[in-house]
Amino acid sequence: MRLVLASQSASRRALLEAAGLTFEALPAAVDEATIKESARAEGMAVAEAATLLADAKAARIARKHPEAVIIGADQILVCEEEWFEKPEDVEGARAHLRRLRNRPHELVTAVVVWREGERAWHHVARPKLVMRDFSDAFLDDYLAREGGFVTQSVGAYRLEGLGLQLMRDIKGEHTAILGLPMLPLLAYLRDSGVIPA
Repeated sequence: MRLVLASQSASRRALLEAAGLTFEALPAAVDEATIKESARAEGMAVAEAATLLADAKAARIARKHPEAVIIGADQILVCEEEWFEKPEDVEGARAHLRRLRNRPHELVTAVVVWREGERAWHHVARPKLVMRDFSDAFLDDYLAREGGFVTQSVGAYRLEGLGLQLMRDIKGEHTAILGLPMLPLLAYLRDSGVIPA
């Protein structure tokens, strides 16, 4: 059965590859900013908004490849009810990290699967992380060492890299933090016959 990831995210591709899945990765061009803005204006819960974004990506690819099993995913970082966007540059990342420093935040991570022209399954994970009270000197060094990577994730960190040193506490499935809750996804794919059980 043809499996397609509706994303060009390197971390999501790496998670599926590490799990031994055979799949294609296709970019799903959706206007994420407009979808998020609309969700906020409607007072939508963050989990519902993340699912809406993941669904839009999967639906976009499913229209072109109706015979395939399509995986879509999205993630929204929330700190004290504020929804964060990916920082545009290093200074934006600095502002993000100062805002998150010494505070808890959630990475609300939604995954959907489309089959035969409709959504067949979805799941939302809500890992909770707490950043430590790192110094400004550490922050300067972190940003210099991470370079362009800080603009590639909504939290301006990679837990598979130096970003781990920003944290004081982490609760939740590691793969969900990286952008794709693999345990529930793999269970669905096995239970529905997409991959061997």
